[in-house]
Amino acid sequence: MVPIYEKREVVRVRPATTADGEAIRAIRNHAVATSTALWTDTRQSPADAAAWLAVHLARGSALVAEAGGQGCESGEGGEIVGFAVYGPWRDLDGYRHTVENSVYVREGSQGLGIGRALLGALVDAARAAGHHSMIAGIESGNAPSVRLHRRFGFTEVGTVPEAGVKFGRWFDLTLMRLALEG
Repeated sequence: MVPIYEKREVVRVRPATTADGEAIRAIRNHAVATSTALWTDTRQSPADAAAWLAVHLARGSALVAEAGGQGCESGEGGEIVGFAVYGPWRDLDGYRHTVENSVYVREGSQGLGIGRALLGALVDAARAAGHHSMIAGIESGNAPSVRLHRRFGFTEVGTVPEAGVKFGRWFDLTLMRLALEG
């Protein structure tokens, strides 16, 4: 558990379950609608979200952060305030030891250490699963995400100009990499 001093709450990072699906979908769909963190305009339907989460649950690559004071400390369900997943970076077998991460924190809960707790646990999980490296693809103007990844040892390996479009604007993609093996 990670203390979140600003709110005097405790955040617990744990493996996601199917019961977390709707909370994860709400966070993800909010990012789709309001941010450039996820380059799609298509919100997930309940069925699409369940199928997407099922793949991550089968792989063991989905985590949630829950806050809730007493409920969180006692192991009872708290409120989901963020999620993190990793998945294949590319589909070809030559890339099978490289994964890409995604970390999302619910609106109003950013800047409290939740992303740090999620990314740290996700890196540990990918290492434990035997992966070789983790890639982060970050919208180049997302300075908080770039800083977060740097704190964990990710290094910038390149920027792809105008790699994607959202809200009628082109965005650059910064690629960062972390070696998971020593």
